[in-house]
Amino acid sequence: MTSSVELQPYDEHNRKLEANVHPSDWRNPTPSGRYNLVVVGAGTAGLVAAAGAAGLGAKVALIERNLMGGDCLNVGCVPSKGIISAARAAAAVRHAGEFGIHVPDGVTVDFGAAMERMRRLRASIAPHDSAARFRDLGIDVFLGDGRFSGRDTVTVDGQMLMFSKAVIATGARAAAPPIPGLDTVRYLTNESVFSLTELPPRLAVIGAGPIGCELAQAFARFGSEVTLFEAASGILPREDRDVAEIVQAALEKDGVRILCGAKGTQVSSRGDNIGITVTCDGQDHDIEVDELLVAVGRAPNVDRLGLEEAGVEYDAKAGVTVDDRLRTTNPKIFAAGDICSQYKFTHAADFMARIVIHNALFFGRSKVSALTIPWCTYTSPEVAHVGLSEQEAASQGVAIDTYTQDFDHVDRAILEGETNGLVKVHVKKGTDRIVGGTIVAAHAGDMIGELTMAMTHGLGLRQVGSTIHPYPTQAEAIRKTGDLYNRTRLTPLVKKLFGWWLSVTR
Repeated sequence: MTSSVELQPYDEHNRKLEANVHPSDWRNPTPSGRYNLVVVGAGTAGLVAAAGAAGLGAKVALIERNLMGGDCLNVGCVPSKGIISAARAAAAVRHAGEFGIHVPDGVTVDFGAAMERMRRLRASIAPHDSAARFRDLGIDVFLGDGRFSGRDTVTVDGQMLMFSKAVIATGARAAAPPIPGLDTVRYLTNESVFSLTELPPRLAVIGAGPIGCELAQAFARFGSEVTLFEAASGILPREDRDVAEIVQAALEKDGVRILCGAKGTQVSSRGDNIGITVTCDGQDHDIEVDELLVAVGRAPNVDRLGLEEAGVEYDAKAGVTVDDRLRTTNPKIFAAGDICSQYKFTHAADFMARIVIHNALFFGRSKVSALTIPWCTYTSPEVAHVGLSEQEAASQGVAIDTYTQDFDHVDRAILEGETNGLVKVHVKKGTDRIVGGTIVAAHAGDMIGELTMAMTHGLGLRQVGSTIHPYPTQAEAIRKTGDLYNRTRLTPLVKKLFGWWLSVTR
């Protein structure tokens, strides 16, 4: 049995990866009796659902047609952060002179070695998502195409599995946008870019969302000449404009050429190279590159699942239809993760899977709308966000007060040379109830958890401000937003009363 995902280069690290997440000598078990839960898809949502249910005593089957671990392990979070960390190391050496540290021979990047390191580390993480580990958890692991053959049955590798409940967790994949000529050239996506072994001298990236920005910056730091295209008027369209502008300046400092407002994009083959013609802000551009990375467009993996036979409604673009409790139109079948969620993040899939366990196996009534889901874009600086943005609050008619703390007034950020960032916290107007927040900082992803916890558990900005943070740390910036709120409580009347009291007591 082989996977339909090709691992390249097929070196010792990718062979180790494959031996864990899709072993060629795997023999599917023989199903016996009805399963409490059949999980279709072994990405994050599927793995969490299967392990959690089995840990509670359920009889569980897990089906995966490609590589266990899904996008996150194989072509997403893990490999991308592996090369981003290498690119950050290169940037740190390149800018060491700012700290009085001089590298006489400059910076030389061995791209092949950096990619080899990523593959080695990815393979070292793979056992956690391996077929053997989940078999040892008491789960029947089936490698092959799983297809619903009825409202309570799935067929895989010629065998029929009966279930009381099932969960669809097949995720999403890269999808090509309708760009004229794109189908006539070779191009990279997140599913193939991590197979590169040689640094492309010239790289074009279409799409300035999180993936496009992260990889554009990383490859520029490695030494590629990078051009980043975005159809919207600025990069990171989902983020506040002042936040996106900070990141854009950082990318441009690293050498990324950014062309926004792209219209009329066309792609063509030019011998061994790729030509791109585009109009940005009324100006025509004609660019020739060695490699093209398409970082826009995702499609849910709904094909070959037999969803019609199962009575599960779906949309080819939006994925499987679910209610707030993650039930599909078949009450026996649930869904979790990228296949049904607008929040296509590993951590969101994790917590959606927990909802499925609760609701499917124990008659729970947990709602996905109750989740407070943060996210992070791992550029330098990072951008992390949770809850409402200013634009979303305005569109939803939520009146807010916003407190902003720039990092150029945070001592640790000054000492680290990382003052190009901010913490922005939104509270319901006239209160300290946090409804959203954004952090732009070197370690914003690590810091956003504090605001997420406050929102999840109903802690107000006043309580955040009264919490002692170690000095000096960059997280002090979050506490300082609490100070900003507390100062608003010192109204002219309160200040006048304090002045009177202090005058009569001295």
